[in-house]
Amino acid sequence: MVDAIVVGSGPNGLAAAIMIAREGRSVCVLEAQPTIGGGARSAELTLPRFLHDYCSAIHPLAIGSPFFRNLPLPRHGLEWIQPDLALAHPLDDGSAAILSRSLEETCLSLGEDGRAYRQVLEPLLQRWEVLAAEFLQPIIHLPKHPWLLARFGLLAVQSAAGLTRRHFRGERARALLAGLAAHSFLPLEAPGSASIGLVLAMMGHAVGWPIPRGGSQKISEALAAYLLELGGVIKTGHSVQDIRELENARAVLLDLTAWRASCVAASRLPTAYRERLERFPHAPSVFKIDYALNGPIPWKADKCRCAGTVHLGGTFAEIATSERAVARGEVPSRPFVLLAQQSLFDQTRAPAGKHTVWAYCHVPRGCLSDVSIAIETQIERFAPGFSDLILARHTSSPFTLESHNVNLDGGDISGGANDLWHLIARPTFNAVPYRTPTRGIYLCSSSTPPGGGVHGMCGYHAARAALARELR
Repeated sequence: MVDAIVVGSGPNGLAAAIMIAREGRSVCVLEAQPTIGGGARSAELTLPRFLHDYCSAIHPLAIGSPFFRNLPLPRHGLEWIQPDLALAHPLDDGSAAILSRSLEETCLSLGEDGRAYRQVLEPLLQRWEVLAAEFLQPIIHLPKHPWLLARFGLLAVQSAAGLTRRHFRGERARALLAGLAAHSFLPLEAPGSASIGLVLAMMGHAVGWPIPRGGSQKISEALAAYLLELGGVIKTGHSVQDIRELENARAVLLDLTAWRASCVAASRLPTAYRERLERFPHAPSVFKIDYALNGPIPWKADKCRCAGTVHLGGTFAEIATSERAVARGEVPSRPFVLLAQQSLFDQTRAPAGKHTVWAYCHVPRGCLSDVSIAIETQIERFAPGFSDLILARHTSSPFTLESHNVNLDGGDISGGANDLWHLIARPTFNAVPYRTPTRGIYLCSSSTPPGGGVHGMCGYHAARAALARELR
């Protein structure tokens, strides 16, 4: 008998287990895969000594997470590396908009829109820690700082298209916001599509977009080491097919997406609630490529050589066209590509003189098409000669991603849709969305608020709910 069992060892599952163990309760984490980490894992996917991240790669929300910031993760081997620039967004004329830790440097890169960008971001940055604690929890809550949250909310509920139209005239600022907002997987005309873009911009200035030395696996390993120090237990290679296997626990926390949780807990959940979980809509999928390169990417824009992340999609209009196509169920001919070049700043990722690159684009859910050529054409567009450097590539279709991690259902890396309503009703409309109608069963995955990203806050809030009820 244990106080709690956590199913799944992604960052949210490990965060939930740590929260419970810190309160002196016994907790066991069960992981189906041979290695822990869920979406925060790393492996040699292309060639020996070329270390790639399976899913998550760049981590502004991890270093800015109110929960993670209070854990002794550096003592357990987690070391953050800050690239010279968080983000570069190149355009066809050879210039690039940038996101820097320095608000001043970012504004200078945006030319005529620098002042407008400052007017939007600076008030949010002045109290970013307070604001982060507000938006990294369910939207329906009693805010401690209502006026600050309201100021952010008035911007966040807008569409990215509307926000840029109201504030920016030049193409660089418009393109920069388009790339940031496209992380939402929403059409840029959708209400609320500005929210994730604003969060990522704010975190870029406040804490940067860092990478963990040695790969994203190091985040999971540090969390696991701290959990073991607290007396928690982790068992890998243990797949849970039916929640009735876990009747020796007072509380079960499922770090599983809504759809997977509805299957595993089918015998214990009311039919109506289970059907609501099954109807929770998916976000679009991703198609990912990992590259082993013979040298650094030969970008036309020099700023791209200093950035950990590069957004490839050209103008606002081009990115908007690409994201609309995905929303319609079409594979875009010129996809928006998100690219990370960790080995420029972390020499543990590749042999001397060689490099790794992580890149993906959005595709319709369950897409069966190979979009490698479209991704490489976009990279080559802004870095002529890129293809000549490729030593090896490893492609991951939506279903390849799911085979490595059952939570990446059909290639959905977000845990479900990020539209405005489903940020509120995630995965159902509930004052405590982590609690199911069945006593002792909780959800703690990215299908719960605040959603996707490596921040652990879904697990933190779910553990608090369990501690307040079953584990008092």
